[in-house]
Amino acid sequence: MFSGGSYHEVERWLHTFLTSHAKRVSPRVEVLLDAGEARAETSYGARLRLGERTTDALELDYREVARNRGSLAWCAALAGRVAGLARELVAARGGADARAR
Repeated sequence: MFSGGSYHEVERWLHTFLTSHAKRVSPRVEVLLDAGEARAETSYGARLRLGERTTDALELDYREVARNRGSLAWCAALAGRVAGLARELVAARGGADARAR
């Protein structure tokens, strides 16, 4: 399926995946993905932002993401982590951005 890929291909996939799951909680949540030179070919750092608030960074190993991005179980676990962080941001802001579930 989608396993493997270059660092930049995996970066694009990861940003899209994280954004998709964060915005299911609130369309105003943004994903900040750190894949700069210091991390090149080794890891990614991802934070969620809503207004002035940001989450702590999710540290993700490049090889782990590349190897598991085709795994439904792995993706479901990551989606759950991202949705949980997004819900925390929304709750900290007073819940005004939450969509009815």
